[in-house]
Amino acid sequence: MKPTITIEYCPRCHWLLRAAYMAQEFLTTFENDLKAVTLQPSQVNGEFHITIEGKKIFDRKEYGGFPEIKELKQLVRDIAAPGRNLGHSDTRTHHSE
Repeated sequence: MKPTITIEYCPRCHWLLRAAYMAQEFLTTFENDLKAVTLQPSQVNGEFHITIEGKKIFDRKEYGGFPEIKELKQLVRDIAAPGRNLGHSDTRTHHSE
């Protein structure tokens, strides 16, 4: 079964565009591996997190900001398409050193 990604963002922080960009990147990169990507406005100020089938894979507050999209793609890949090569997006990040 293909997983669904949910991106919960703070509309008061004007993060809809950022969330939509991430959704586009996930859908483009994992077009055959995902069921859907949903955007969900948060009721909590400053919230921005990404879940796959309810399992949190990213939280802006825990991370301390926003990572590059390639880091998020690696997190999604590890769950949605393990072992898949992401090409140039598979380079090491500062969190994996």
